[in-house]
Amino acid sequence: MKAMNMACRVLTAVFGVGALVLFFLNFVQITAGGELVDLTGSQLAFGGSVATAAGTVKLAKSAHLLFCFILTAFAAVMSLLGFKFKNSRIAAPVFGLGAGIYMLVISLSSVGQFVDYRPIAGVSHLSYFLNIYLCMGALLLCAAAGFAALLIADHISVLESRGAKKTIPQRVKQFFREYKSEIKKIVWPGPRSVVKNTLIVLVMCLIVGAFIWLLDLGLGKLLEVILKI
Repeated sequence: MKAMNMACRVLTAVFGVGALVLFFLNFVQITAGGELVDLTGSQLAFGGSVATAAGTVKLAKSAHLLFCFILTAFAAVMSLLGFKFKNSRIAAPVFGLGAGIYMLVISLSSVGQFVDYRPIAGVSHLSYFLNIYLCMGALLLCAAAGFAALLIADHISVLESRGAKKTIPQRVKQFFREYKSEIKKIVWPGPRSVVKNTLIVLVMCLIVGAFIWLLDLGLGKLLEVILKI
């Protein structure tokens, strides 16, 4: 069991670091004036200069890919820190899942929706490289391996406690059971009480609004008098 936990933690780190490395490979290919222009994920995230047949152009940053890059970097770093610090182990799969879902949305959308290609003249076609799909898959696998490691570690902890502790699924089930029982204790007001309380709130809002308006009007007149002296 402990060997499986370690294997999942290693896979979390491998997939997290692998996804970060993929960001420095080609993500998008642009056909402009019969020339192919390849852009890496880091270029799209941070912007930069790109050489084309028409000259060097400056690309704008893609806020979406920059956000994915930051989440991926956090996932990679936290997966490595998880070998030393237990409290950071949950961060890697959480960041990996967030980045993976975001990358899934980007990869399934049209290229022009997330890539600002306007500085490049004569663009006729845009397409994604396989690397962007590999990056998305690596992030989702990083999240899956990370959550598996957490569940296995929790199961080991429960076994060592000899039943004193409950597993995460058991605690979640208990939470919803208690939540359901508390919901049943709520006494919902009838239609007459709802109408009465609503009218009281509206009247109080009008009274407070009128008071603030009169106070503002009075202070405004007082200020005018002071300024005229």
